[in-house]
Amino acid sequence: MKKRSYALIGTGAAFWATVSIFVNTLYEVGFSALEIVFLRVLSAALIMFIYIGLTDRELLKIRFSDAYYFIGTGIFSLVFFNWCYFITIREASVAIAAILLYTAPIFVLLMSRLFFKERLSSIKILALMVAIVGCILISGYLPSGGGLLSTSMLLIGLGSGFGYALYTILGKAALDKYDPMTVITYTFVVATIGLFPISGMEAIITASHNIDSWGYIFGLGLVPTVLGYIFYTKGLHYVEASKASIIAAVEPVVATTIGVSVFSEILSRWQFTGILLILFAVLLAQRENSK
Repeated sequence: MKKRSYALIGTGAAFWATVSIFVNTLYEVGFSALEIVFLRVLSAALIMFIYIGLTDRELLKIRFSDAYYFIGTGIFSLVFFNWCYFITIREASVAIAAILLYTAPIFVLLMSRLFFKERLSSIKILALMVAIVGCILISGYLPSGGGLLSTSMLLIGLGSGFGYALYTILGKAALDKYDPMTVITYTFVVATIGLFPISGMEAIITASHNIDSWGYIFGLGLVPTVLGYIFYTKGLHYVEASKASIIAAVEPVVATTIGVSVFSEILSRWQFTGILLILFAVLLAQRENSK
């Protein structure tokens, strides 16, 4: 079951990495970053509701007293980390935003120790550090370096990593009570409600003027969102949160591969080194489990 769960997490992260295929096209037709995030969670929520409504409506039943799980995964994770991430991209750079986003495994490791009492082994710490270095190299920011960030921008960037990490922690807790499909569905629903006052109407208006983009909106909701979160959350059910976050670091590896093969981006030797480091970190995380 453990090996299957690792495969599920890795597959989910790979689906997440396909987001650029859809987002780049939507940017080109005039959607803003927050409009894209809103349409992503809205389409995902609709897909999940239709699917569960046709297959098992019992999965839609939750206790009102447990709503805080989904407020956490939907608002404090999905909405918050996307907001921080896009602000960092706008005010700093894509590379810096990616580096700060992938501080998430550090937060997961610390919170897993605090809330789930997970063992903090030397192999797990090594895998974490190797994965982070790999993500930094893939981002293209090192070893050439760059300008200094302001304190506020650093905190906002770290906020994206913290928010990203919260899904693993809160999702893990919610899985003790609910099926992965239930957790995913209400995460998207709450995120949609939270984003509507910010960008909902603008997104709907823009979409109504770009009917040709609807296929990409559906694809964005289905592939990197619904499928990505289904695979990741199902795997998370049986794997320690800290290990799941390390294995999910394969996302930038797949994203870089897509960039090279689909968008004709050039892969530098440092990015290739980063890919190898991340794959090594994933192997370390799996090896730690067998000890």
